[in-house]
Order: sequence, then structure tokens, then C-alpha cells
Amino acid sequence: MAASATPRIADHPPVAVAFSGGLDSTALLHATTRSGAHVVALHVHHGLQPQADDWAAHCEHVARELGTAFACTRLSGAPPRGDSVEAWARQGRHRALHDMAIAASADLLLLAHHRQDQAETFVLQAMRGAGLGGLAAMPRLQWRDGLCWARPWLAQPRDAIRAYAEQHGLRWIEDPSNSEPRFARNRLRQTLWPAFPSAEAGLARAARWAQQADALAAEVAAEDLRRLSTPERLDLAACSRLSPARASNALRAWLGGHTAAPSSLVERLLAEWRHGSTASWPAPGGVLHAYRDGLHWAAEAAPVPPPGMVDLSRPGLYPQAEWRGAWLVEEVVSPGLAPARLTQLAQRAREGGEQFQHSPRSTLRSLKKACQEAGLPPWRRGGPLLFDGPLLVAVAGLGMDARAFAKEGEPQLAISWLEDSALPQREAGQEASA
Repeated sequence: MAASATPRIADHPPVAVAFSGGLDSTALLHATTRSGAHVVALHVHHGLQPQADDWAAHCEHVARELGTAFACTRLSGAPPRGDSVEAWARQGRHRALHDMAIAASADLLLLAHHRQDQAETFVLQAMRGAGLGGLAAMPRLQWRDGLCWARPWLAQPRDAIRAYAEQHGLRWIEDPSNSEPRFARNRLRQTLWPAFPSAEAGLARAARWAQQADALAAEVAAEDLRRLSTPERLDLAACSRLSPARASNALRAWLGGHTAAPSSLVERLLAEWRHGSTASWPAPGGVLHAYRDGLHWAAEAAPVPPPGMVDLSRPGLYPQAEWRGAWLVEEVVSPGLAPARLTQLAQRAREGGEQFQHSPRSTLRSLKKACQEAGLPPWRRGGPLLFDGPLLVAVAGLGMDARAFAKEGEPQLAISWLEDSALPQREAGQEASA
């Protein structure tokens, strides 16, 4: 997408208004301008109608008449074959509005959605079988990526907006696509409101109730997850002792931190999991694993990285992007490894036949057995492994091999492995060059 330059307004950040040129956004731009705020009108040229160029010119003319700054972005490309034109346009519009508002130094973007829009969204989501999040429809205020998206007229009937526009003699665009029945929202407008003219207020009110219920469900889930989970593991045994509704609520919230899980997956997991079972469920972007009564998320497996060399002879954090984690090296009294041993370590995947010794007094075991005894899940046993020549030094998830420990009194460094999910908890200054 290419955006025209946006004028900077001095003194105070401008208020951005999404301005399509239609009735609702024209009235909103006019009312916002009359409030005395510094305003920038943002227009998105979708390129879907032959009149789109004329509409952009009309919007710029109206903005100049009102004394506001104006910016326009033309969407590039087209929706892939078979994809929804509405969804493609909506995604592109949101991205363009965000970028133009940020370029104008605005942190508030006003949208002209009104009560009928809210009621329609509620009905469309209900017909799709949406949960509370979908039935909550559009929020009045929402911060996303440093920008507050606000809908000040969400409780206003459209008749009031039309009356305002007519009172002030405003001119607006009538988009012919708003009457095309191939779009679901248009079909709804053509059938629902003529048949049930008083339904708008009740449906919008139902959306507000859904918003409250969704917020309450989020609070309950947050409280449950504080007791039942970490970012890496959900305690399924404890979750199963909750009421079915509360268990489903907690599970959906935990999954939301990892993937966009469909409701069918939540239902399957709750129905199929049994105490002590080991099972897996594919999910968007990865796999869910039940292991030792815990639920774990694993991102889609990447190709096994090739062997390489790494120097871990100084304290610090050494990210290994291909392995989706990092080695953390810290100074310790003991047990640890001599720094001289860590200057040229070979790093590779598990090949089979390796042996591991957890402590100087423990029995040397196969790496597979050591992983089982440590409770390391099967999907996290592939590595990386570190070798000093033929000697195994450390294994991601297991720790250091006791056969490589330094002698007492020598300077020592401890090596541990952090998954990507744990890395944000570390100080950025702890990173070191690998």
C-alpha cells in the first residue's frame, strides 16, 4: 500500500477520523471538527468500485472545506481466489488506518459505527455460532498497537445521525455496494430491520451484556490460570476438577496465549483427555500434547538445524534462533563447567545411542531413559546437545552432564536451556554474542 503524505499539526496530537465519505463518517468528521479538536481525515481507497477515485477526491474536498488535514491510502493487490472480498477489504482498511494515524502522530482514531452496526454484528456473529467474544461485537474503546480505536456513536441510532447530517446540510456518498445482496450484512439489512424495526435497540443491548459476560469470564480465567498454569503447562488434572463451564473457560484462555483454537478443539480435548494419558491434538500453528496430566503447546516443528559450533565460555544469554531457544551461561561455585571446555562446543541434534549422567553419584543412563526420568516430554528430546569433542557436555531441557563437571576450586560456569517462551522474562542486557 502507498500512502500520501500526512500534514503534521503542531501543538497537540490530532484526532484521526476514519472517513469513507458516507453518511455516518461525514457526520462524525463534521461533529469532531466542530468540537475544536485538531482533526485529520483518513480515507482508504479500496479500488473495488469504478467511482473510487471520485470518492477519494470528494473526501479530500470535504476535508479541506472543514479545515481538516487529509490523508489517503490506496490498497494494493486483490483478495486471493475464493477469499472473502469483505474480509480482505476490512483487513487492508484496518492496516491502512493504523499506519496513517501513526504517521499523523495521532493516538486516537474515531470510527462512525452506530447502534445498528452493533446490532448487525451481534446477529451475524450469533449465526456463525460465535462465543462470548464474538457476541460482544464491537468495543466502544480498544487499544491496538499504540492506537486507541474509539466508536463514540455506538449507542446512537442511525436516524439520529441522518437527522444531524440533514440539519447541517452535509453532502455524502451513497455506495452502491451497500445494496448488493451478495454481502451478508446487506442481506441482513434488507430483511431484518423491515421485519423487526424495533429489534435494533434490544440486539445492541444484548451485545453490551455479552461484553460484560466476556469480561467476567476473562477475570475468572485469569484467576484460575494463576493457580493452574504456567506459560508452558496447563494442569489438566486440576482443571478437570472445575465445573465443566469453568474448565472450558480456563482452557480457552490458556490456548489463546498460543493459538487461535476453534471451539471444536476445546470440546474434543475436554472429552478425550483421561488422567495419565499421553495424547496429541493438531492445532493452528502447532500441536497440543497431554503428558503426565499436563497440557503443553509445541509450535510447528521446524527442520532439524545442521550441526554447528558455539562458544559459551563467557556468562550471558546465547540465542539459538534455529532451535527456538537460548543457552544461558552463569557463573557458579559448583557444579559447573570449566570455561576452557566451552570455547569450541559442537551443537547438534540427538542421533540415538547417547548416554547421560545427571550427577557424579548417579548411574550413567541412556539419554532416552534420562529424559523419561526427568519428565522431559517426548517432543522436547531432540536437542540441541552440546559436545566437547566426543564428551557430552549439556542437553537442552536436562542440563549439564556430570562427566564434564570442572574440578573443585576451578572457575566454573553453569549452562541451562531456555525455550523461546521463557526468553522475554530475561533482561535484554544478558544477551551475549554467540
